[in-house]
Amino acid sequence: MRLVKNVNCKECALKCDIYLTAREMDIEDELKPQYFIYKKHEIICSKKDKVKNAVVIVDGNAKMFVDGINNKNIILNILVHSNYIGLTAVMGSEDYIYNVAAINDCTTCNIDIELVKKMYINNPIFLNKLNKAFVDSVSIIMDKFVSLNQKQIRGKVAESLLYLSQLNDSKNYIIKISRKDLGELSSISEENTVRVLTEFKNEDIIVINGKDIELKDIELLQRISIFG
Repeated sequence: MRLVKNVNCKECALKCDIYLTAREMDIEDELKPQYFIYKKHEIICSKKDKVKNAVVIVDGNAKMFVDGINNKNIILNILVHSNYIGLTAVMGSEDYIYNVAAINDCTTCNIDIELVKKMYINNPIFLNKLNKAFVDSVSIIMDKFVSLNQKQIRGKVAESLLYLSQLNDSKNYIIKISRKDLGELSSISEENTVRVLTEFKNEDIIVINGKDIELKDIELLQRISIFG
């Protein structure tokens, strides 16, 4: 990790809800945001670390995960541009309850969590926005638990491919995670992940060319995801 620079929010293209709320409350000079760059695989935060900052993904992708058994982690969520890290702190949790690592070179904007807490308490609109973001994140994790417990291997991989497609807003995309990460997102081994991808390719459901993946039959993938 390296500090890139102190940031002037007025010059930032993101214009996140934290900045917009601070501007509305006339406290934007208190933000003092900082940009950090994390290299691929670098840890952004670790479970049980103290939450010191609200972190916004400015560029790149990161994975939110929990530690599993025998060094096999479970990826709960893929974080993309404008996603938050550390929301639980404004609701009373002083420690991170998950780990986050960069999938590729990733830039974050860090803002002191105590200021964000003050904004959360004193601005009902901002409170509602953060609550919605938190609920959306919990909803994704709850769906993940259903998948872990009830779906077979093919259904898990199909679900992950559809999820990544939605994140990229396209059925044609370059997968930005390794086969190992795709396995951890699907809660199966890397070997089984590669096997299922090969099956989908042979069944003409997807096309694979290196890291390029095209979802040829989304309707069939959706059926596999639901019933598989």
